[in-house]
Amino acid sequence: MARLDGKVAIITGAARGIGAAAARLFAAEGASVMLADVLADPLQAVASEIGAKAAICPTDVTDEAAVKKLVDETVKRFGKVDVALLNAGIEGTMTSIVDYPAEMFDKVIAVNVRGVWLGLKYVMRAMERTGGSIVITSSTSGIRATTGLSAYTASKHAVIGLMRSAALEGSDKKIRVNTVNPSPIDTPMIASLEKMRGLEGRNDQPMAAGTPLGRYGTPEGVARLMLFLASDESSFCTGGVYMVDGGVSAGRK
Repeated sequence: MARLDGKVAIITGAARGIGAAAARLFAAEGASVMLADVLADPLQAVASEIGAKAAICPTDVTDEAAVKKLVDETVKRFGKVDVALLNAGIEGTMTSIVDYPAEMFDKVIAVNVRGVWLGLKYVMRAMERTGGSIVITSSTSGIRATTGLSAYTASKHAVIGLMRSAALEGSDKKIRVNTVNPSPIDTPMIASLEKMRGLEGRNDQPMAAGTPLGRYGTPEGVARLMLFLASDESSFCTGGVYMVDGGVSAGRK
């Protein structure tokens, strides 16, 4: 039996990177998947690759009506929600706090924090009768700071707080909630950060220099930890912060 046989999963930020890898893996492990993102064409490409087990609902996670529609459409299409991967996020810009544009700060918080909060609000309602597992994508920036990324760092700290609140509130209804905290992972986001640091065009994974394992992780490697938390194998895991970071959180060599 596959690890998610008969389960229904919502995945936000599913058009590329970690979200797309999780969509493929969850479907391969038996789940029906509702895929959400603002990037409609890449989202459709991922769904087409997966086939009949996938559906799409283009969604701006900062829009409450759109998030409610995403959950409602999932229940209408598949009958329930067992798993939610609240993965959509943006990195913002890289500059000092004193120079950080207020409009960009607000955008990062809207996507990374409000988007997760709205996902929790409507997914937890959908799971009230049957329980389920919610996995939130945080970051190593959720437990430490990086110079120049104040909005992103604040947002990833915040979602750990949301996760812990949701884990407590959901426990009586058998709703489990955890975060996965990756970095550095070979995704479009890491490419964007390389560009902001003036490191684009290199093929030596320059932002892995201080990582104990000395390399970038893969989206598929992160997705496998998410799969464990989504599955019944993690039935006693809730309120947890799970690192997948090549040793970054342990320190620098």
